[in-house]
Amino acid sequence: MGNNDSLQRGRLLSIDAVRGFDMMFIMGLSGIIFAICSLFPGGGDSWLARQMSHVQWDGFRHHDTIFALFLFISGMTLPFSIAKKKSAGKSNAHITIDIVRRGLTLFLLGLVYGGLFDLHLSTLRLPSVLGRIGLAWMMAALLFLYTGKRTQWATAAGILVGYFVLLRCCIAPDAPAGAGHFSLEGNIVSYIDRLLIPNHLLKPGVYDPEGILSTFPAVVTALLGMFTGRYVKESSDSGNKKTLKMLCAAVAMAVIAVVWNHWFPVNKKLWTSTFVLAAGAWSVGIFALFYYLIDVRGWRKGVLFFQVVGMNSITIYMFQRIVNVTGISKFFLGGAAGLLPEAWGSLLIQLGYFAICWLFLYFLYKKNCFLKV
Repeated sequence: MGNNDSLQRGRLLSIDAVRGFDMMFIMGLSGIIFAICSLFPGGGDSWLARQMSHVQWDGFRHHDTIFALFLFISGMTLPFSIAKKKSAGKSNAHITIDIVRRGLTLFLLGLVYGGLFDLHLSTLRLPSVLGRIGLAWMMAALLFLYTGKRTQWATAAGILVGYFVLLRCCIAPDAPAGAGHFSLEGNIVSYIDRLLIPNHLLKPGVYDPEGILSTFPAVVTALLGMFTGRYVKESSDSGNKKTLKMLCAAVAMAVIAVVWNHWFPVNKKLWTSTFVLAAGAWSVGIFALFYYLIDVRGWRKGVLFFQVVGMNSITIYMFQRIVNVTGISKFFLGGAAGLLPEAWGSLLIQLGYFAICWLFLYFLYKKNCFLKV
């Protein structure tokens, strides 16, 4: 019942909820979990605490899934958006303009996030999280709009295999002796960035995790979201069967990623093909869970808590960059935190940070104010 109602309205509540769940780790939930772990002896080095930070190079932790899940969910919304626009009589040309506008707007917001208004243009970081979302989503969306299913699947597979072959066969010309093809010093991906935009990288002259070449496998992440959204929207399968099939797809991608990892390490900074599959497995799996609970079973209790964040995700991402939320939290809670043991005080500040972000978004939600890019 809930699934059919959601599809008739052209929007799945679970999409906003899972996006909100994802963004909560960016707006302080990771810090809260780490602070809770730190209350216990050795907790700061526990498995759960380590999941709240990125791996140094090769490997896979929960914190590495946040970016990819957001891009996946951005892809999921496209089939619903295109259908809505076509039902309103918009042509492919008009939809294309909307796609390009959104992609370039996100790229511009990425530049703003990276310090555009500092006016240090000679060293302004050009790649960015929002820039990658914009460009990868835009390329995937145009492919989705103008090609058929077979072409889309073949392109996705071709990118993943081709990216592996490229990195496996080519090593950076400036790599030191003994450097591996997939190492920080030896990979061709970072070399291309050093060659083309050496002063505009996160680590100038070294590498950028959102660089030029690694944007192409990120296109596949967006495509996986679009494939999932199309399946959920168009399939006549029951909600239960859709959930089961998505979970099976998640398991299949996870198995392939684990096996392929022996030859092509899972690496977020290079956005390796194995990372695409590992993060894809997590993305499809976590969406399937939210979809089953919210849109199939009709569970609404507590969904607003996530929805508030999910419907203004870009807003909270930029808000934290512009506003000193930690300072606000300390202003109100610093005195109380100072009366507590250090670990408990840190947790209180983290909770304050999260609460300030959520309450700000709740205010916007109640005012029906949403940043739509």
